[in-house]
Amino acid sequence: ARKNNGCFEISGSRKCAKREAMLSAVVRCCAFTASHTAPVLGAVTTAPRLRFFHCLPSTRSAPLKVVFKDTKGNHQVVKANAGENLLDVALENNIDVEGACGGTLACSTCHMIVDPEFFDKLPEPLDEELDMLDLATGLTDHSRLGCQIVMTRELDGITVTLPEETSDVRKL
Repeated sequence: ARKNNGCFEISGSRKCAKREAMLSAVVRCCAFTASHTAPVLGAVTTAPRLRFFHCLPSTRSAPLKVVFKDTKGNHQVVKANAGENLLDVALENNIDVEGACGGTLACSTCHMIVDPEFFDKLPEPLDEELDMLDLATGLTDHSRLGCQIVMTRELDGITVTLPEETSDVRKL
């Protein structure tokens, strides 16, 4: 093997250690979601749009705290990891959230009301999220979809209230 500018030539193929290490780090550390419309036979499809939220450290960090409340004031404190969205955190902890579309921005059944202290720390919602929120029951100024709230260090301790009811417009 010969070394040339940080790359190694091994039996005729070049392996760039720096490039492969960078790609490995990106795959390991970046949390992202893809939002797109589901393909429909005969319809024009759109390419997925990747949305990068932040990079996670390569080592496992301490869990973050999330507080889920219902409209009666009952609450449950659960742990989450950076990069997880609140829909997945809720489902993993048996919180009563439907998430009918599986987090693809095709319903509003993971509607959550974010505590004002944390609301401004969230990234701006996508137009698709706003469209789904327009269909949500019990919409407030602090409403967001749980599938679009990705946990970060800044959101440690976030409190969200689950509305009394949700509706899935796909069933209407």
